[in-house]
Amino acid sequence: MASTKYTICVVGGTGAEGGGLALRWARHGHDVVIGSRDGEKARMAARELNGLLGTEAIRGVESRDGVQFAEIVVLAVPFSGQMSTVESLKDALRGKILIDVTVPLVPPKVSRVQLPESDSCVVAVQSLLGDQVRVVSAFQNVSAHKLKHLDTHIECDVLVASDDKDARQIGIQLAADAGLRGIDAGALANSVVAESLTSALIWINRTYKVPDAGIRITGLPI
Repeated sequence: MASTKYTICVVGGTGAEGGGLALRWARHGHDVVIGSRDGEKARMAARELNGLLGTEAIRGVESRDGVQFAEIVVLAVPFSGQMSTVESLKDALRGKILIDVTVPLVPPKVSRVQLPESDSCVVAVQSLLGDQVRVVSAFQNVSAHKLKHLDTHIECDVLVASDDKDARQIGIQLAADAGLRGIDAGALANSVVAESLTSALIWINRTYKVPDAGIRITGLPI
């Protein structure tokens, strides 16, 4: 059965991970826009991604316009800008699904786990937005290194957590649409596991001199 097609705004899609996910979702047939505080920067990023796709499938807009247009919003900004970005878009996010990719990395010690006081930075976003937005945690452990290489299979599972079961399933579908395996990781509080793992993976990358260490959940049917 064909997967549902969504209108998706990737806020922070001018970055490597957000742009890579946008590219893969557009190839799959989703209606994708890149959102940025700087509309021209978003349009330039969209032109670059469309060049890789070979078609004019992705648009670039200011973040607020993109969020209002979309059914699903993906937040792919640095931790330092996470809460301020959500605050600025709070009213436009009402009634939507927000997939938060944020990892609480605190430079310069990004290979060391440094969780916020709330434990999970994604749980903090759900607390800010309230029950009018269904927040999903996903894609924190996927290296951006290969996302824009569309013919490359990425060896990494995606832990998908949310307090809303239907929103979790949509996150799992979007992982599959990006060529990844989504794993139902339960309640949003479990996001702290994926958020913590990223620093460990950065350490592993540096120690073993590899660009894209990932995780696999064993014991499940392929």
